[in-house]
Formats: sequence, structure tokens, C-alpha cells
Amino acid sequence: MRWPDLPPPNTLLPFEATVRHASMTRAAHELHVTHGAISRQIQNLEKALGTTLFERGTRSLRPTPQARRLAAAVRDALDQIDSAAREISRRERGGPIALSCEPTLLMRWLIPRLPDLAVRVPGLTVHLSAGGGPVSFERETIDLALRRDDFPVPDRVSRTHLFEERIGPVCSPDLARRLSRVEDLAGLSLLHTSTRPQAWDDWWRLTGTRVEGASQQTFEHFYLALQAAVAGVGVAIGPYALVHDDLVRGQLVAPFGLVADGTHYHLLSPRPPEEDARVSRLLDWLRSQSAQLRPPPGEA
Repeated sequence: MRWPDLPPPNTLLPFEATVRHASMTRAAHELHVTHGAISRQIQNLEKALGTTLFERGTRSLRPTPQARRLAAAVRDALDQIDSAAREISRRERGGPIALSCEPTLLMRWLIPRLPDLAVRVPGLTVHLSAGGGPVSFERETIDLALRRDDFPVPDRVSRTHLFEERIGPVCSPDLARRLSRVEDLAGLSLLHTSTRPQAWDDWWRLTGTRVEGASQQTFEHFYLALQAAVAGVGVAIGPYALVHDDLVRGQLVAPFGLVADGTHYHLLSPRPPEEDARVSRLLDWLRSQSAQLRPPPGEA
């Protein structure tokens, strides 16, 4: 045998999953085995190595530094095996793609464009789900995620830029006629959302202005605040992707324009998009749609 110190190979997957989750229960769920099976494999590995790999508490399981080092090596080896297998496999991935998208972006930007996707990328089926924040492709049954980069993304996750976030006050055309300068906002109700409560503060900071509205109203979700703006209830902060179609139709107006807030939207995937023809086709289409969200030449 060429690897006399190699531990039992069947212990390595349960071990790596346990280190990654710091939980035998979650490792068992990921690998579709029992907690007892994971525990036995960890014990077999510790026996083979002659060392303890976890500090066990009453309700905690903490990998030792040696365990973290070994788990990193196992993960690297598995990544190389997975890469080699993809290179030599002649099977083309098929079936639908499961895409998670932030809820308001899903409702107000992505879903209205699905008919165009069906025409331009025939035969591609996309299953959509609403979700926001960090993504764990190991634990969630999704293939891709469309997210704003307001949280750290692990290095192992592939990230493809789609468009930058631009924001500004938006309101109905009737209210817009009352707004010739920022100070005029003082006479109107400012609409807030619990899912991005700092939206107005971000715009005040970016523009160097601040005005207290006649009243303040908070909605649970962004799409509710934007719908209230369409109805003429008040003025909301509108991210461009979420209000693009309403601006084009004339249902909303951005009286003071839009400014980049420093964040961007990306397509996240567990591996580079070019390794899956389905993902590449979807990405090409997303890029074509995202081009509509770029600022005109000369606009800041």
C-alpha cells in the first residue's frame, strides 16, 4: 500500500461534515445516515489516528486544531477528486435549476422576466424560491442564489457580478409634482421597510442631505413599501432593480435620481458557472437583463 498512514477512507466524509457543521446531527442529516453511524465513524477515525479530534461538551462539539487541519486537507482532496470527475465525465447535467432569490427582487424584477427566459432559453426549467442572506449550498437544496453582497461570501463559493445597487427616493407622479428640491420631502410621509431599515439613512449619507418627513410609516417588507409608494401613500427609497419597471411604466418617479450605494448583486454558485451548461445559459440571460440596470453614460 502506498499510503501506510492513510486513515480508513469511509471515515473521512463523516469526519469532514462533522467538523464543518460542528455537529454530528447536522452531518448525519447532510449524509442521510443516522447520528449513531456518524459517531461510530468518528470513533473509528480517532482510534486509527490515536488521538482525540473533538472536545465534547454536554451540548457542544468543538473540533481540535488537529481536526481542523485534517478536515481542510480532506476537503481539498475531495475538491480535487470532484474536479477530476467532472473533467472526465461525459454526462451533461440535466433537469431543472433551483434558484434562490431575494424576495422583493424575485417578485418585482425576476418573475416578470420569466416569459423572456422561456423564449430566449427554451428547454431550461428554473425552480424559484425566495430567500435572503448567507447561503449554504451544502445544507440547502438549491443550485444557485441571487444575492446582494451585504454579507461575507466564503472563498469556495463562486461569485459572478450582475449589477450594482443604485438607490433613490421614489413616489407616484402626483407626489413628484410637489418635489422640486430635497427639502420638499418635509411635507410628505417617508416610507420605511423592516427588511432594510437603514435605506433612508444610506441615501441621506450618500447625498449629504437630511430632512424629517411630515410622518414616518414602516412596512414589513420592501415590496409593501414600494406598493404603498405606487399608491401615493408617501415616498420610499427605491433600489433601481426593484423599481425599474414601475419607472418605465410611469407608475413611479425618481425625482432626485439614483446613486450607487456601494453594494452589488451577484449570482452565487457552488462551482464556476462554466462547468454546467445549464447555469451558463441562465447566466448569459441574467447578464442581458442586468444590462438594463446600468446607469446611462455620464450618470454617476
